[in-house]
Amino acid sequence: MKKTHNLDKISLFAGLSGEQLNKIEEIIVSRQLKKGEQIFSAGSDAAGFYSVESGKVKIYRESLAGKEQIIHIFGAGEIFGEVPVFQGACYPASAVTLTKSTLLYFPRDRFEKVIREDPDLAMSMLALLSGRLRQLVNQVAALSLSEVPARLASYLLLLKSTQNSSRLELDLPKGLIASYLGTIQETLSRVFKKMSEQELIKVEGKTIEIIDEAALELLASGEEQL
Repeated sequence: MKKTHNLDKISLFAGLSGEQLNKIEEIIVSRQLKKGEQIFSAGSDAAGFYSVESGKVKIYRESLAGKEQIIHIFGAGEIFGEVPVFQGACYPASAVTLTKSTLLYFPRDRFEKVIREDPDLAMSMLALLSGRLRQLVNQVAALSLSEVPARLASYLLLLKSTQNSSRLELDLPKGLIASYLGTIQETLSRVFKKMSEQELIKVEGKTIEIIDEAALELLASGEEQL
């Protein structure tokens, strides 16, 4: 079977054989979504999980008062919605596209059948779920224990590692970044300004240049204050 999706670029399927990837190809449903389309809502049945082939997806929750908290932003090659699927539960959060996106949908019943027939894939899934849990624990710690400057410093260092450059392009509006970091846009703007004044970074619109990486690392660790 000819492959139509780059499954080997997805962390969950890294290292699988061509035969294994072909089995997974057979169960995929490709979905084209516009910007702002709801993928699933909190409380709905988790009948399958997704991978982003192109575009960006926001995972979020809303309080009873209507306040939104962004849990994570997923981009190309990343998996989301997998934890409740394998718990046989409902989605605990909602998902919406931030841009025009192509998603790969993996129905739970069909994927479980593939896993039962392939122990290596089951081990890969366990590794992914463990990594996701570790990521969520770190995020909770960062949001609950760190001040906004430390959270922003950590975020900028994360962008540097993913973009492999000290000159960063903010691919999300500052309002979304603020929500993701558990603050408001006005506070985020003040912290950006203070970092610029102390010559840790240089801000040019949506481009951020890291000038003093060592100082950002100390700020992110909590060893230094802004």
